[in-house]
Amino acid sequence: MSYTEDLGKRAKAAEPLLAAAPSAVKDRALEAIAEALKENMAHIISENAKDLAAAKENGISEAMQDRLRLNESRIDGMVKGIRELIAMNDPIGEIVEGFTRPNGLRICKTRVPLGVIGIIFESRPNVTVDAAALCLKAGNAVILKGGKEAIHSNICLGSIMRMAIEAAGLPADAIQVVDNTSRETTNELMKLNGYVDVLIPRGSARLIQAVVNTATVPVIETGAGNCHVYVDASADLAMAVDIADNGKTQRPSVCNAIESLLVHKDVAEEYLPMIAERFKEHNVKIYGCDRTIAILGEGIEKATDTEYATEFGDYIIAVKVVDTIDEAIAHIRRFSTRHSECIVTSTLAAAEKFQREIDAAAVYVNASTRFTDGGEFGFGAEIGISTQKLHARGPMGLRELTTVKYLINGNGQIR
Repeated sequence: MSYTEDLGKRAKAAEPLLAAAPSAVKDRALEAIAEALKENMAHIISENAKDLAAAKENGISEAMQDRLRLNESRIDGMVKGIRELIAMNDPIGEIVEGFTRPNGLRICKTRVPLGVIGIIFESRPNVTVDAAALCLKAGNAVILKGGKEAIHSNICLGSIMRMAIEAAGLPADAIQVVDNTSRETTNELMKLNGYVDVLIPRGSARLIQAVVNTATVPVIETGAGNCHVYVDASADLAMAVDIADNGKTQRPSVCNAIESLLVHKDVAEEYLPMIAERFKEHNVKIYGCDRTIAILGEGIEKATDTEYATEFGDYIIAVKVVDTIDEAIAHIRRFSTRHSECIVTSTLAAAEKFQREIDAAAVYVNASTRFTDGGEFGFGAEIGISTQKLHARGPMGLRELTTVKYLINGNGQIR
């Protein structure tokens, strides 16, 4: 039996025990994880330091190192997220709808776990905890495959969580962390039919497409975020500066950060110097169209389709001056990954048109795309942001980690 098949077998054995666990038991296990994370904070940070040292040695960018970093504040945030999850209603067993057929059959549609979930992700070790906690609350066993850049952090977090849930009365194998970082292991996990019910990749567009193209297990696409802000002719320009700056610089490495800025020609000469001045505070590199270069002058590099199509994940942005809202919408349709898009405008007609015609999981009017997040939406932690249309779209909370089962009761009906 291969390494990954053994993981799958153990997860499959844990699955029915977790699916049948009462809410109180699952919540007790989650509280045990929260307490264990607090108690082992120094050890977690020490193991994370090994990953950070390797990242620096390998020349990984500062923005990507930020994704990798765990400190007391971030661990406290993970604990806070778990406790918010504990306070949320358990979706398992929820009656979605019920009805009685003319022949007397009583049909009840209820929520049940998905089963065994495989999660393949990059860089951010907090995903290890967020994903495990969400899967546990929704009654799913989980196999977590993080990137090699966070291997020490992920193994440490996985070990802590496994001991915590076992002490609380759930099988340790409900949470498993893949400690083999080889590509072969990843490929085997993607084809673990019969053991894994669904795969959720979380990371770069390259990772997501690799999983989609390779996996034989069903996949939910998440994460790739080539997000835009469009500054309309009627925009409050001070607001537009704050929204674009927050979207780009507050945390540039995450999927809901913006990568492109579109500006209506009527406000470009006034707005572009304003946002460029703000971007200077973070040394944001700007690629721009010819009109952007003419307005901002030296230091702006020529933007091509390559830049407009790129999820930089860094202090880099592509800018384009457009003649109309229709041109902005056409540009977004061409380059968007259908994650999060924003218009800044004071015109109701423009706001409605943008929200109606832009096809994305989250479409904003006068607010930062950084709000596309399970916690910000009130879902507790999230498993990722789904950019597809089947089963789930947008931030994936507890309900998105369930499926349905029909319970039918009769009194002898035959067909």
